[in-house]
Amino acid sequence: MDNGYEKEQFTTISFKSSIAKKFRSFSKKMGVSNSMTLLMMLDFFETNNVSPKESIGPTVHTLENLIKKRVSAVIAILRDMEKSQTRPTVAMMQSLFEEAEPKNKPALVEKKVLFQEKKTNENQL
Repeated sequence: MDNGYEKEQFTTISFKSSIAKKFRSFSKKMGVSNSMTLLMMLDFFETNNVSPKESIGPTVHTLENLIKKRVSAVIAILRDMEKSQTRPTVAMMQSLFEEAEPKNKPALVEKKVLFQEKKTNENQL
């Protein structure tokens, strides 16, 4: 039974027999009664502001293909940027940091020049 519409009465609408057969088979595919199928169709047209006389335009399938193509193009651009810009930049930065590392110098360095200058200063006195 139709939920929320149990107490309402039925009324008749005249359709051509071929259209009535088509509508009944569509209702069976939807899995609901003829009344609920018609109600869902009317709700769809009203909520989406679509008129049965107007063309909807590109179908969902064609829009999906368009989006997939654009996403693939964006992925290709990002991969190209990674290959041509990011990796070489990272390699250059790594080589700069490797060269900037201090070489192993002895911790204590004897300064002979200062020691010799002190001796010459003391001898002069």
